[in-house]
Amino acid sequence: MKVESSRLFFYPISDDEMKKLILGERNPELRQAYSEMLQGCVDEPEKRIWRAVWQMELKDQPGVVVGDFSFKGLGQDGTVEIGYGLREGYCGFGYMTETLKRITEWALSQEGVTRVEAETERDNLASQKVLFNAGFAPTGELGEEGPRFAYRPCGE
Repeated sequence: MKVESSRLFFYPISDDEMKKLILGERNPELRQAYSEMLQGCVDEPEKRIWRAVWQMELKDQPGVVVGDFSFKGLGQDGTVEIGYGLREGYCGFGYMTETLKRITEWALSQEGVTRVEAETERDNLASQKVLFNAGFAPTGELGEEGPRFAYRPCGE
């Protein structure tokens, strides 16, 4: 499976690639999160796209991955939460905003998905700016990491 935007390809990585990612991850919190995601892929392979790590690859530079994102499962109410990050050296080029806009449109076109949400740390203003630029708005709720945002299509 591959989704694309004007400058990027997005695709979920395999379980074996996720295992390598986990082994190479130095941050214990991320390592734990990736491990839980992999377990979700193994437990529910039919819902794998909602648990796997997706890479963001430049179209004009095959093999160059600028970041990744993942969904945190598909809720009973049709909500998916997205988490994301860019690799060092790729901030400030609009890649994350482009990714969130396109992958949110894609997610909402999938069966059973009714809402896309995200959460940022309270002081991560750069991430919050990306969310605003991608069409997300604060929900007024606080999650484990900080303020929650939900995608609001134009006019809502």
